[in-house]
Amino acid sequence: MENTKTVATNRKAFFEYNVLEKFEAGISLSGTEVKSVRQGGVNLKDAWCNIENGEMIIKQMNISPYEHGNIFNKNPKRDRRLLMHKREIMRLYGAVKQEGLTIIPLSLYFKGSLVKVQIGLCKGKKIYDKRADAAKKDANRTIERTLKEQNR
Repeated sequence: MENTKTVATNRKAFFEYNVLEKFEAGISLSGTEVKSVRQGGVNLKDAWCNIENGEMIIKQMNISPYEHGNIFNKNPKRDRRLLMHKREIMRLYGAVKQEGLTIIPLSLYFKGSLVKVQIGLCKGKKIYDKRADAAKKDANRTIERTLKEQNR
């Protein structure tokens, strides 16, 4: 079992979407981008994935420029290619086209020395779903609080 170190998570994704399936993908980065990721300069908040010409592309993922990178730094919001098997990409493509689902990056982490992205096949939540989730979370919190007080 290789050691994994999570660098960034997309907490907004779990609030905005129901995650139906999760996949692991490699990501194609330049050297200064990897150094910036190691320092934690990643934002997945507005990121999403698209399939173009049979390749999975991650868009709007912000990797801040490496401060010692000078001319080798790339555009922080450039499109980056995800590395997945062709059959996985085609399966996701079919789900996105037929069922109206979307592909959202959930977390970015190191697996050994490799940078990996966990992506999720997601369905958007309605406003009432978000309210129900918030109410359920609040109820669980009050239950935990009362149990804690009773155990004292």
